[in-house]
Amino acid sequence: MQRKLKDYFIIAFKGIAMGAADVVPGVSGGTIAFISGIYEELLESIDNLNLAFFKSWKTEGFKTAWHKINGNFLLALFSGIAISIFSLAKAIKWLLFNEPILLWSFFFGLVLSSILFIGKQIKSWNVPVILLLILAAVGSYFITIAEPFASPDSNLYLLFCGAIAIIAMILPGISGAFILLILGAYQTAINTVDDLLQSIITLNFELFKTAFIKFLMLAIGAIIGIKSFSKILNWMFKNYKNITLSILTGFMIGSLNKIWPWKKVLETRINSHGEEVPFIEKSISPFIFEGNNQLLLSLVLIIFGFLTIFILEKVGSKKA
Repeated sequence: MQRKLKDYFIIAFKGIAMGAADVVPGVSGGTIAFISGIYEELLESIDNLNLAFFKSWKTEGFKTAWHKINGNFLLALFSGIAISIFSLAKAIKWLLFNEPILLWSFFFGLVLSSILFIGKQIKSWNVPVILLLILAAVGSYFITIAEPFASPDSNLYLLFCGAIAIIAMILPGISGAFILLILGAYQTAINTVDDLLQSIITLNFELFKTAFIKFLMLAIGAIIGIKSFSKILNWMFKNYKNITLSILTGFMIGSLNKIWPWKKVLETRINSHGEEVPFIEKSISPFIFEGNNQLLLSLVLIIFGFLTIFILEKVGSKKA
């Protein structure tokens, strides 16, 4: 496919939209790729990105090898994703600390709408599909109430989280941020990206060293995950679409407990910055929440989050 410079700017813009989606728990970067018409090209390009690139580079030259992996497309797309992630990390970090109820309310609306968006794509409802949906929902719920099996600041745990979260980028339905949230590593990941950016701006070597190691663990995990599971997920989506969608829908239903805006902290931990942060929380009614429950504004943000996915769906259907 012959593309001009302006085409790659458009691809980069789509990458920005994908990055924004994957930073926000509830919206899938894969969904954005699907809506914007680059989903199949993205999957094919990821499949072509392997060690054969270096062999081709050695025997046929860099230009030929770069063309084989659709390098210009990947560079433009992932540049957009990176710009978006680094731009939004600081804002979300601030909101997590200062306005958690309002932030989670918006995310809650996003996930509610995403459940309907993914669920209604199930074309055939039968016993296996319904059973898998229920099992996925129950399993997902128990994951949300389970005590984390490792500290989200652990480098090995971040490696694992990066490998699992990246799958969401290539599968419409669940965002990478949502997976990180379920695994208890979302805030750590956001802090890592923001700290890395701040360390570069302020030339703080110690902060850069700490943040870079964590970022590297997430990145290595992402590379392992995307190469290990992309073919499997693509095969499942193409051959067992109903079953795959039912599992995704059930997973998201059960996970609503994790992003319920009103929580009671049962146990805290000290993070890598020496700050006391929630470790184990329980969802509670907004009417027994201690302090300002911000109920009215929260309901507005839930509706706004819900409508965001609804609008994206309408835009996508017009392009189909």
